[in-house]
Amino acid sequence: MTGIFYDTEELDMILQENEDGTMTFDRAWMIEQLRQRDCRVIFTKANGEERDMVCTLREDVIPASSSDNNTEPKTKGYSDSAIRVIDVNKGEWRSFRVDSVVSFS
Repeated sequence: MTGIFYDTEELDMILQENEDGTMTFDRAWMIEQLRQRDCRVIFTKANGEERDMVCTLREDVIPASSSDNNTEPKTKGYSDSAIRVIDVNKGEWRSFRVDSVVSFS
């Protein structure tokens, strides 16, 4: 079996507990991973449908006329609760809510 394994300290950085006791992936950690590689994100859309998307924030994929606005609070497209990414298959900007992520790999 192959895969990525994390120890307890690393999991504390990756997962965070919400006020209601549920766990979500850490926004900053996901952004860091997306800037390094293509990632597969499975999330629940606002209409309840599940979406499976391969996406990235690698500089070589982001169009020259755009920028990654995920860490600059005063920029267009920034949201504490969502991450704006390039959908690798469509070559277009998409976003997903951090609290809707079911799987991140």
